[in-house]
Amino acid sequence: MTRRPYGLICPISLACEILEPRWTIQILTELWNGSTRFNDIRKGLGNISSAILSRRLKEMESSGLVERVEDKAAGTVNYFRTEKAIKLEPAMNALAEWALCNIEAEIALSGADASTIMWVVRRMIDLAELPRRRAVIRFHFRDDPPLKCPNCWFVVEPGADFPELCWLDPGRDVDLYVETGVVSLGAIIEGHSSIEREKETGRLFLSGDPALARSMDRWLRTSVYAALHGIVQLS
Repeated sequence: MTRRPYGLICPISLACEILEPRWTIQILTELWNGSTRFNDIRKGLGNISSAILSRRLKEMESSGLVERVEDKAAGTVNYFRTEKAIKLEPAMNALAEWALCNIEAEIALSGADASTIMWVVRRMIDLAELPRRRAVIRFHFRDDPPLKCPNCWFVVEPGADFPELCWLDPGRDVDLYVETGVVSLGAIIEGHSSIEREKETGRLFLSGDPALARSMDRWLRTSVYAALHGIVQLS
């Protein structure tokens, strides 16, 4: 990194010199959430360009935050947090807790991106709580103004590690239809609201398989921070 240092001996300032470049903390968070492949990291971050992600990963490797592991036989490259990066977890947890407890929900979620949220939802679906058969769940975002791609589908196959996320109709019969909005779904995931509350306010509507609809609060897990007290709820 060639950024001009602060010239201070304050340890927080020294940490910022490494962590401040845009997307650095977000990349660490995505690695923390289990993504190791370049394309998976990019999908998890949504608005980052491939060029910037590549540059940041190289910088983070140079600063000892990321280890690049290449398997030439398989033709794959994976990125992992180093022990140095793992030791940042308490500080990152503290930042997350501060944000959830001190930033209003509408402000925190106003810039949410649908594709990024659905990539998060893909991780949050608990396959053990779904039927032992193929299940297709369609999400439709009712945002105003309308999204460019307002529909997406999850196809869950028995034995799969993750559901398949599709932005084009997979041509399968849909078991459950979920009508929602980006802010509403984000509020559920982050613990600013709940499935029941969003249904009561009309911001979330479910139709189709009654068992899937009734069990949504079991198969759709929430953020590890959702149980925090003092979170400012959606109005």
